[in-house]
Amino acid sequence: MERSRIAVAGASGLIGGALVRSLTADGHEVVRLVRRPPRAKDEVRWDPEGGSVDAAGLAGCDAVVNLAGAGVGDHRWTDAYKRRIRDSRVLGTTALAEAVAGLAEKPRVFVSGSAMGFYGETGERAVDESAPPGEGFLPRLCVEWEAAAAPAREAGVRTVFPRTGLVVARGGGAWGRLFPLFEAGLGGRMGDGRQYWSYISLHDEVAAIRHLVDTDGLSGPFNLTAPVPLTNREITAAMGRVLHRPTLFAVPAPVLRAALGEMSGDVLGSARVVPKRLLESGFTFAFPDIEGALRAA
Repeated sequence: MERSRIAVAGASGLIGGALVRSLTADGHEVVRLVRRPPRAKDEVRWDPEGGSVDAAGLAGCDAVVNLAGAGVGDHRWTDAYKRRIRDSRVLGTTALAEAVAGLAEKPRVFVSGSAMGFYGETGERAVDESAPPGEGFLPRLCVEWEAAAAPAREAGVRTVFPRTGLVVARGGGAWGRLFPLFEAGLGGRMGDGRQYWSYISLHDEVAAIRHLVDTDGLSGPFNLTAPVPLTNREITAAMGRVLHRPTLFAVPAPVLRAALGEMSGDVLGSARVVPKRLLESGFTFAFPDIEGALRAA
């Protein structure tokens, strides 16, 4: 890809930070959207919940990538925090999509983040992008989140929804909490361990987003998960092998429910999500198996 100007919202997050590093390493110009007054020439002010974007700062961008949103696993899901999770995504996406739609020279592509939570509980049933949304807070959120990008799509901008799985990385997300536990020998399966976890290495997550940006003709939802989802029990065993630690401390489901509240459903629930459209588009995973993804992290 020739040198491009790419705007990134959520550039301080786990995925956004890795994406910015990857793009700048390859010589691309990155514009970072920030909530505070800009302190550098590569920063643009926006207020996701307030619905405002300094659209002039997006002028000349070839792509806009929206990865912003309050951390789903950062706090217990009180009603107030669920509103924050929702508003940070839906209102922010609406603001960006409207700003993109209003540009005289529009970007080639708007990549608007989503999540595999779209599908909800799938049990042992494997689902691809053709599956309908599930039931519960996260599926409702993802449906509304993706719908918020409508202004950009209706303005003729190619719009893509990366439905991201559990990102295997040391620096944040679910695995950022798991690694220290397992390294201390305190890791183990969660509940009965039969629930499917659909994961993706941070390296492949970034590469997939760049693939979606670079490949003309790709639009709509793409599952960003490794090709073969595994059960929590299988992933627990792999963590033990890679870190050379015992994995004896199973966490009973009632304990997780008591500790996490409603969010425990996301840990104990089964999401067997496969990246059908991503593979069909020609993307190649660098770390398609869990041990490779863990070692990369």
